Amino acid sequence: MQEIAKLLEKVRWVEFQFVDVAGYLRSVSVPAKEVDEKAFQQGLSLLDGSSVEGFASIHESDYRLRPDPNTFAILPWRKDTARMIADVLSVGGRFPKDPRYIADRAIEYLDSQGLVAYFGPEVEFMLVDELFLDVETPTKGLGYRVSSREYLDFEEDMGFQRIKKAYHTPTPIDKVAEIRYEIATVLEDYFGFQVEAHHHEVAALGQVEIDFRFGDLKTTADRVITLKYVARNIAAKYGLAATFMPKLVAGDNGNGMHIHVSLWDKNSNRNLFYDPNDEYAELSQTARYFIGGLIEHGRALAALVAPTVNSYKRLVPGYEAPVYMVWAKANRSAAIRIPFYEKGVEKAKRIEFRSPDPSANPYLAFAAILAAGLDGIKKKIDPGDPIDRNVYEMSEAERKRLGIKELPRSLDEALDELESDNEFLKPIFTKEIIEAYIEVKRAEAGELRQYPNPMEVYMYFNL
Repeated sequence: MQEIAKLLEKVRWVEFQFVDVAGYLRSVSVPAKEVDEKAFQQGLSLLDGSSVEGFASIHESDYRLRPDPNTFAILPWRKDTARMIADVLSVGGRFPKDPRYIADRAIEYLDSQGLVAYFGPEVEFMLVDELFLDVETPTKGLGYRVSSREYLDFEEDMGFQRIKKAYHTPTPIDKVAEIRYEIATVLEDYFGFQVEAHHHEVAALGQVEIDFRFGDLKTTADRVITLKYVARNIAAKYGLAATFMPKLVAGDNGNGMHIHVSLWDKNSNRNLFYDPNDEYAELSQTARYFIGGLIEHGRALAALVAPTVNSYKRLVPGYEAPVYMVWAKANRSAAIRIPFYEKGVEKAKRIEFRSPDPSANPYLAFAAILAAGLDGIKKKIDPGDPIDRNVYEMSEAERKRLGIKELPRSLDEALDELESDNEFLKPIFTKEIIEAYIEVKRAEAGELRQYPNPMEVYMYFNL
């Protein structure tokens, strides 16, 4: 606490940040002099929960925010201000609808089982100049006009002519490299990240991927929230916007958040997913059962890892976004991939879950993935044989014969699955967060159903 007290003397303001049920970042700023030892223990009375969707009714609205000193960082774009991510507290202690509380419950549950889990997400996003509805002159039927440094200035009859071969392009082809480098540098220098790689992704639309060092569930979720916060602020400095929307433009790749997971024995520090005697992918039976849990609960998981109406515009064949719940080694058409860059390396053995996207609330998404996998281990759920083929090229009859599950095609369908299959979450999730999450997402899907999109206007206006 003495170290944090000294740091607080260097700033005038402290921004308390927290995440709501849907995953939106919210904040309130207080004078640094008000953040004393009592604040770190009991929190400060800063939150009207009735004004946060999914949190509370007007008659039960007083909550406290307790900052986590481990998340302290001075903001490089406002040197008199620090930020800390906070826990939400109710009168009786931890607030059961606080997503960060679910992350803590997940870690406690793991600890009770003598386990440690590590998560490593690949976060993708796009840097764009502007985005606005344009129903009069829709481009390629999109109904959106998107201006980006990487779109050419002219149109052809079939729509934008794009620089499509964007993956791993260097400057000067990569027009957003300067911004990407600055985001990565700020994450390391100010927020304690260990960035492992960053590069231009496949989509032409200024698409960026930043990978950082894996960590425990809560720490990694905090870092996803921080990365989004930093990317938006740095992009704004350049007059751009960073969007983590899963599918921004039809006909091009969307933004995913592939999540790497490994499970370790806490006492022996042994990777439980690694088996050097396995001839297929050095993958243990425990890992196979974990995968079995992901496949078994994959349709319900979709509501938490692909949680927006827009998510299901990304989850379509042809753009490296998996639609089918199968697993395989180094197969990017599979929802669960076993990376196999190195042979005989225990610490590198992990699974990669590819259906999540960055619109997910990371605290809930990571906890749900863990809960599904542990349920698979507990029940010894067989994932079936790996599929070492492009699943998109299989016929529907063949997929049916192999018993391959397909992900939901809409948020409504995913929520139906979650309502009927959520027992696996209950060792970690509170009843309150499950109910609040479904309620918030049902309302979101229902509201969007009322609005015609520009493509519908383009298609049906003269019908």
